Amino acid sequence: MLIDIKNLDLIELISERHSLLRRNVEQRWNESNALHISKSEWYIIARIYGDQRTIAYVSKNVEITRQATHKLIKNMVVKGLVEVFDAEHNKKEKCIRLTEIGNDCYKENEQIKLRLEQELATIMGQSQVDMLKIFLNSDWPFE
Repeated sequence: MLIDIKNLDLIELISERHSLLRRNVEQRWNESNALHISKSEWYIIARIYGDQRTIAYVSKNVEITRQATHKLIKNMVVKGLVEVFDAEHNKKEKCIRLTEIGNDCYKENEQIKLRLEQELATIMGQSQVDMLKIFLNSDWPFE
């Protein structure tokens, strides 16, 4: 069902456009890769890229239940995207980091998003895209 975006308020409009962009990136990924990565897995990948994090940190910062986070991470281990290991400071706590495959997937997905941004700049104009980025990067009073 298509939503008439012309009648949406700002919050719903941003949400709809975000969903549209995410679906488009996911579709482009799936068209060019045999490895399916879910939205939630992408969310985790983005949060841990370039670092190692505790599973508790991931669960808290991706706003997914602890149980769901563990299930996602298990699936990601099977896919070869992440590795899990004991934390140095606390052997009871587990950490997660991207594997080489996970890092490669992240970088390839960033290229997909960059191409999509370039397509938007062609349609909207680069100055409009730059203004939108400035707006979205500005300090908001709700954080």
